[in-house]
Amino acid sequence: MGAGTGTGQGTAGGGAPGHDRDRFRTFRGRFGTPTAYGLALLSAGGCTFVALAANTADTANRVAMIVFGVLGALIAWRFGAVRAMPDPAGLTVVNYAKSRRLAWAEIVTVRFGPNDPWVHLDLADGDVLAVMGIQRADGEHGMAEARRLVALVAELGEATEPGRGTPDQA
Repeated sequence: MGAGTGTGQGTAGGGAPGHDRDRFRTFRGRFGTPTAYGLALLSAGGCTFVALAANTADTANRVAMIVFGVLGALIAWRFGAVRAMPDPAGLTVVNYAKSRRLAWAEIVTVRFGPNDPWVHLDLADGDVLAVMGIQRADGEHGMAEARRLVALVAELGEATEPGRGTPDQA
């Protein structure tokens, strides 16, 4: 795995408060998040406008159009909510359908292959977890965020692969 040269290197408790804030800032998609939130507003606002502006539509059709717009907005909003929130104790990964809290020691490897749309974590229990908040579509920013995650995992408690003993960090 390797620690890389991300911005997250440093000592766990010896850095300045601003350094810790920078190290533990939330991982989010740079382009996907604002795009999803914009589509959510456009969906809800556009469908509501069309429903209220249509002179020939009956009440049932107007309500159905508004409900359709709100449902579309909720789906788009959920797409915009993907993120990973690090803190000294671990990482909370929020993806489209569910969230998962991990201790740093549960993470064996951080992978971001050339054909992967987002980062994947190999976990000590054998699972693989996608981190959709760090995306290939973000280009070099996505790569830098992956390096920052690698540095956090290496610094705060890497796990060993299943069947290979216990981690050497306390």
